[in-house]
Amino acid sequence: MYKIFTRIILLLIYSLMFLPAYSQQDVQFSQYMFNGLYINPAYAGYREQWNVNVFYRTQWSGFPGAPKTFSAAADGTINNKRVGLGLQLMNDQLGAQKNTALYGSYAYRIPVDEAGNKTLAVGISGGILQQKLNVEALNPASQNDVMFSNAKKTSLMPDVRVGVYYNSERFFAGLSADNLTTNTFQRSGTLKNYVPLKPHLYLTAGGLVPLSEEVLMKPSFLLKEDFAGPTSIDLNAFFLLDQKLWLGAAYRTALFNRNNINSSVTKSGAVVGLVQIFINSKLRMGYAYDQTMNGTGANSYPTHELSLGYFFAAPKARMLSPRYF
Repeated sequence: MYKIFTRIILLLIYSLMFLPAYSQQDVQFSQYMFNGLYINPAYAGYREQWNVNVFYRTQWSGFPGAPKTFSAAADGTINNKRVGLGLQLMNDQLGAQKNTALYGSYAYRIPVDEAGNKTLAVGISGGILQQKLNVEALNPASQNDVMFSNAKKTSLMPDVRVGVYYNSERFFAGLSADNLTTNTFQRSGTLKNYVPLKPHLYLTAGGLVPLSEEVLMKPSFLLKEDFAGPTSIDLNAFFLLDQKLWLGAAYRTALFNRNNINSSVTKSGAVVGLVQIFINSKLRMGYAYDQTMNGTGANSYPTHELSLGYFFAAPKARMLSPRYF
């Protein structure tokens, strides 16, 4: 059965190559490794315990109209842990535009080994996305600009996401795609005033390396592709101290591999400092600080990201620890 699911996923991802593309990237989280459901529906149920995660990100804090993003997600397992279910609410505001989305996720989890320590999950997510445009917040050159006076103030459209996710006790990898249907609805003239939501492909992988009994290292990466602009990559390294404190750093950059991008354009980049604290076995808090490093005015505006996670049951002993990934 998993072969059939895998073929469906690959077919959908392959179809992304033929969809129109623009230049705007999806919103991003620096703490993506603690928010796996956001980028991959197959992550639903990975922790094998019901949990809730909340994230708030204010990008380029202090800059007028800068992005602000809120996300809340819950997931867990049913049917003897063979099925993962997830629910996610997200609100993203960029200038005069606000996007609100609600997704439900389903993941079918397939044990790869007899001990059950290795799992391959295939997931799909469906939801509704609402876009709002606050025309009053805009300051066009002409107050009679037909483009804005005829703009649709609110729109609703469906969206579909797909993904696959593999994990063992020491390694994880995932491949996913989102915005598979929204682009079709945004082709209409009434929606062209909105920031385009185009298909994205995500590839992530990482592992766990014990350095001592008290120190574990977790390297990982996230590759984000939109088939139009530069490919974005996050390189991360975390250290877990005494099972209570995560300390880490990340570097985000863009790979200019598009013929339509002028070579004189400043290459974007950012460095990130991250910390995660396990207050007890059920509650954790996190913070990330991003600093842009591309020589532009954005260097003067830091990015702050807060996260909070709550687990409703103690981690199961058969895995190394679900919370590591």
